[in-house]
Amino acid sequence: MLGPVALRRPGRLAPLPSSAARLDPASFLGAWQELNATATIQHCVDNIERTGVIDNLRRLTPGGPDVPFRGPWFADSDLYKTLEAIGWEIGRSGTGQWSHLLSEVADLLEQVQEADGYLNTYVQGTPGEEPFAQPERTHELYCAGHLMQAAVALHRGSGDERFLTVARRAADMIVKDFGGDGRPVIDGHAEVETALVELCRETGEPAYLEAARLQIERRGQRTLPPGRFDSIYYQDHLPVREATEALGHAVRQLYLAAGVTDVYLESGDETLLDAQRQLWDSAFRTKMFVTGGHGSRHRDESYGDPYELPPDRAYAETCASIAALQWCWRMLLATGEARYAEEMERTLLNAIAASTSHTGTAFFYSNPLQLRTGHEGSTEDAPSERLSWYKCACCPPNIARLLASVHSYAATADGTGLQLHLLTAGTFTGPALSATVQTGYPWDGDLVVTATGSGELAVRVPAWADGATVTVTGGELLAGPTPGEYLRVSCSDGATVHLSLPMTPRLVRADERADAVRGCVSVHRGPLVYCVEQADLPAGILVEQLRLAPSATVIDEVPDDGVTPVRLRLTGVARRPDTDLYAPYDPARATEDTPVSFTAIPYHSWANRGPGAMRVWLPLA
Repeated sequence: MLGPVALRRPGRLAPLPSSAARLDPASFLGAWQELNATATIQHCVDNIERTGVIDNLRRLTPGGPDVPFRGPWFADSDLYKTLEAIGWEIGRSGTGQWSHLLSEVADLLEQVQEADGYLNTYVQGTPGEEPFAQPERTHELYCAGHLMQAAVALHRGSGDERFLTVARRAADMIVKDFGGDGRPVIDGHAEVETALVELCRETGEPAYLEAARLQIERRGQRTLPPGRFDSIYYQDHLPVREATEALGHAVRQLYLAAGVTDVYLESGDETLLDAQRQLWDSAFRTKMFVTGGHGSRHRDESYGDPYELPPDRAYAETCASIAALQWCWRMLLATGEARYAEEMERTLLNAIAASTSHTGTAFFYSNPLQLRTGHEGSTEDAPSERLSWYKCACCPPNIARLLASVHSYAATADGTGLQLHLLTAGTFTGPALSATVQTGYPWDGDLVVTATGSGELAVRVPAWADGATVTVTGGELLAGPTPGEYLRVSCSDGATVHLSLPMTPRLVRADERADAVRGCVSVHRGPLVYCVEQADLPAGILVEQLRLAPSATVIDEVPDDGVTPVRLRLTGVARRPDTDLYAPYDPARATEDTPVSFTAIPYHSWANRGPGAMRVWLPLA
């Protein structure tokens, strides 16, 4: 069974088939994937039913319920993302839990789809709406893209042909109506580009790849009405080869980048890859939050200026983090460079992991790095704790589809070797070399890899892992454990590689141009970013009063709560709050600071004990 990206034209790296990667269910990622299977996917199914998303289809069938359209105009995409999650989960576990749902939805789609392949329940069910009359708003191609990705997942996971047939009819309409001689329509929300490429990979139909290429070539011609936020919001301000700064709506920018990279992977057009390298540097080196989140501004869910990274106003939408991982995966396949896997790990274990509660049934839409004492978080875009669902419910089913397929992003293989990118316990089977990985990562820095077969094993060494060591038995060390590169070992059958990564906590500062956090540090242990939550502070001390002692030793704590294997004990001072909003500067005030020790928890664990103040960036004493 193939995974989410199945290359036809070889890249620098080749994904393992999804069926060739298995996560240890006791590992961090494996346990999260199991929680997704047992809680999150069904939670999504229940809520798309509760909120009327499936009724939007039923109402368009003969004798269907006489009810109004419900949800945002792109609500169909929430159904399709949930179906995609089910497709990957069927392929992973063989579950038949949702067979009735799949049968009903396939029936509905077949009945509602128009003869020319058009399918969008908002436009079809709303008087006065015409197909593709307002592509900047109605997101018809965006929804069609998610339909295609769901169909591919269900076809790869279970062999289902019905959804694939519906998706192909929709894609054939796009080819016919918007091909080289057709209308130059693009969508206000990029996504169909990468979906068309994957549908081409699944079916072998080159017209779908050409349709994707046309979509990205037409982007940046200012064909969409500028709307409230100008053409930049839609990434329609410059052609993709010239648009080398990450701008506009963060999710749309990242989905577009994934689609452009997909077109490069299948076409070999180096001008596209050159532009994506520059765009990646802009997004990840000047505009990314330390947790791996993307998007600084609430107003338009967008990127800000370079180094505009306010922790308390970080939007960092969950979907943007997922899109960033998907783009990095494609850049990794295209180049083989470890930096892309590094950022996959950062966002997966921090920004994305924080988006879901420990129950798997509550979610963040935005992911701030600071929550102030007294924050009023009743609105959906700035909640004080995770919500069960959202009016715009794009994030929960996006999480579900990613987690159902997350094992597919861990490793790659070729005819002579195996490459491990996400450090996790599991078994990864390549054509020449297979590996079983035992590790408690990300809590424990020891990884033991046992090889079956023979060939070159490559294991990513994180960029933060100065002092990593390796012991090889039954193989030859070809390249040592250099941080930010790949450890490489020539393995014979039964060889073992023991990689030891230093897990000493460390303090990380931001570039001086990131004004909002100047004079602060964040605390990291291994790949995890930590934060301080009000629930862990002594009585009478607020998060805002804390200052961290930069020279004090940070100590690991192992609680017995069964939730967080490693917390950190920090030392600093609590500054007495002022009585006036603005007061004269007095350097002697530091003598009034109260020494204090306090606990930090992984950022991904915050807000699981009710609402309360939190911060990642701590001022230095």
